[in-house]
Amino acid sequence: MHRRSFLRLGAGLAVGVPLAAALAGCSADDPLAEQAKAGDNKNYIAGDGSVTEYAVSERGEPVRLTGTLFDGTEVSAADWAGDVVVLNFWYAACAPCRKEAPDLVELHDTYAPEGARFYGVNIRDEAETAQAFERNFAIPYPSFEDRNGGVLLAMTSFVPPQAVPTTLVLDREGRVAARILGLADKGTLKTLIADALAA
Repeated sequence: MHRRSFLRLGAGLAVGVPLAAALAGCSADDPLAEQAKAGDNKNYIAGDGSVTEYAVSERGEPVRLTGTLFDGTEVSAADWAGDVVVLNFWYAACAPCRKEAPDLVELHDTYAPEGARFYGVNIRDEAETAQAFERNFAIPYPSFEDRNGGVLLAMTSFVPPQAVPTTLVLDREGRVAARILGLADKGTLKTLIADALAA
């Protein structure tokens, strides 16, 4: 597969497999495996900020997912036809998620008027916890309530379980154009979104 990448990582891990077991087969220098082995109780497995861009010819089929937002609205990837979409996987106790939240708000405010849609995918929190986070950081876009893992399962080829945060940029055809594992650098994500909108 032709990809531009700061660090090449393998495909997403299978959902439903305990993380430590799933990472057991990873190489010793795999940052996710090292964190799982460390057992430092920091309550999340973070990516390393690596960025992968997928060539247009290698993006495969449009993603197919459905989910429910915290306000009860049902959303399907089919609703996004023709739009660039940013999906950010997060939960409230995740320190990198808190750190990147203001940047995501700023990028939303910049690119939503140009047609980019932003969605959070909350993999852990009850509604009250998620909504408190959203109020605290003035998050202007909705989040999926994904404790059942439906959205994560649909995206598991790109989002390793528990690699939080992870941010995906989908192109106008609904295909994954880029992925950031871990804390998203604002300048990098800005470029990825702008490129997707310009295509």
